[in-house]
Amino acid sequence: MEAPEMKIREAEALHKFAEAAYTGPLLDVGRNPFVFPCAWLYRQGILSPWTRNRRPVLDGDNWWRGHAAAFLKYVNLPPEALRHGRVSQVKCEAAYFIVVLHQLQSVVIAIRGTETPEDLITDGLCKECTLSVDDLAGLINCNYIHSNIKKNVTSSFPHYGHSGIVEAARELFMQIEGNPEGPDSESYGLLSKLLGFGCECFGYNVRIVGHSLGGAIAALLGLQLYNRYPNLHVYSYGPLPCLDLVVANACSEFVTSIIFGNEFSSRLSIGSIMRLRAAAITSLSQDPKADSAMIFKLAHRFLDVSKYQRNKSKAEDESEYHSGAIQEDLNHQIRRSQCSIEQEVQAIRKDLVTADYGEYMNPFGSEDCLNNEHEQCSLWSDTRARDHIIEIDNAEFTNPFAIDAHSNHDPVSQFIDTVPNSENPSADDPPELYLPGFVIHVVLEKKRPQTDLKTSWRMLERGKCYRAYIANRESFKDIIVSPSMFLDHLPWRCHDALQKILKAQTAKDQVTEPHII
Repeated sequence: MEAPEMKIREAEALHKFAEAAYTGPLLDVGRNPFVFPCAWLYRQGILSPWTRNRRPVLDGDNWWRGHAAAFLKYVNLPPEALRHGRVSQVKCEAAYFIVVLHQLQSVVIAIRGTETPEDLITDGLCKECTLSVDDLAGLINCNYIHSNIKKNVTSSFPHYGHSGIVEAARELFMQIEGNPEGPDSESYGLLSKLLGFGCECFGYNVRIVGHSLGGAIAALLGLQLYNRYPNLHVYSYGPLPCLDLVVANACSEFVTSIIFGNEFSSRLSIGSIMRLRAAAITSLSQDPKADSAMIFKLAHRFLDVSKYQRNKSKAEDESEYHSGAIQEDLNHQIRRSQCSIEQEVQAIRKDLVTADYGEYMNPFGSEDCLNNEHEQCSLWSDTRARDHIIEIDNAEFTNPFAIDAHSNHDPVSQFIDTVPNSENPSADDPPELYLPGFVIHVVLEKKRPQTDLKTSWRMLERGKCYRAYIANRESFKDIIVSPSMFLDHLPWRCHDALQKILKAQTAKDQVTEPHII
């Protein structure tokens, strides 16, 4: 089903604010790869320092107030339209700009995406965290959301989110709205002073926009503000998966996610990375020309990391009785494996001498074995050595030398078993995170036409036709490896596609409307 034209039209009109939030050189490097120094200096206002005093002051801005100038110049607004903002260089603190548009009766909050190393750290804090009641106040304390949606959210606690994004959204909420003492008390933050009863922007629409990391933070911020401002709507362009399935569905009324093509950010989560890694290992293991020793070594490393993470998450919940039961089961597995391990060691002993297994050549880590070559050779036949070959790490059983391509206990199979399954998840898998809200997928409808070499690249771009469809968020659980997965994430590509969709729709309406004679 095609996406509603009204949402596409508003998303296109607000996209420039999300794009303008990139006030550093990154935006100009992408759009003007050859003359970006000149473009950035012009947008920062360095060439016109006499206008410095007319620019608004932002937290963290430079001396000539260049970030404010860059934002205003890109969206073509006067200085008085920019009321507040911050250019942050700290992890989990988002850069943002608050603009008042009187002609549209709207207040726009633009949140910057990933542009600095600190933003990359926020992206990397992707382990799930528990959402508090305050994080979901826009859903739980809202009187104009369907009761079934509220009941579904409140009855299915705990809920989870991307820890770095959740922390950044909480900090941003404190910046712009303050911390009222109670749920019914009046807040005296910046938004309340603009949108409160009798204030300058009373009754205005509230629009929160952001691209990539900024879009995900915008969605989490909207979850905290929606009960205060019923005319609020969030437009997230290429956001990261940041909410569990229940909350992601529940906020569809006021959050819209726009995904362009095969951009990687909308599919980037712990689960998708683990599945991509498992697919790569499986593909390599099936290639007869691949280095088997290297594949097994990689599988062992990934297996150890997966088991360590699982054990760490379970450590606080395991009781002494449960730990004792696991140890008893492990002892049984060890006794059973010792019966056949002598034969397995003898069979692969020659391969271990020639293969490059790195640290697995000496799994015992014993200085005595290293200093005495005779003891190292005889250690294989020693009963005590066989007890060390079975590694017990945090109540997990592994045998790095029992490698058999046709066995169910080879390292590749063991590693695949630890990977979360997107179709049939188990209770031990980490919570899957999804795109927030109402998801719209913008895709290329018509392939590039066959042309001669004289046709310019710009002409080829103009010939592309895009369509916007309503998408299922579960279709974005796995990463699609394609040549355009990184280029599709560039913010101006989505904006151009939205403009072409509206242009094609306008042309279609003009053709189909009846002519009055």
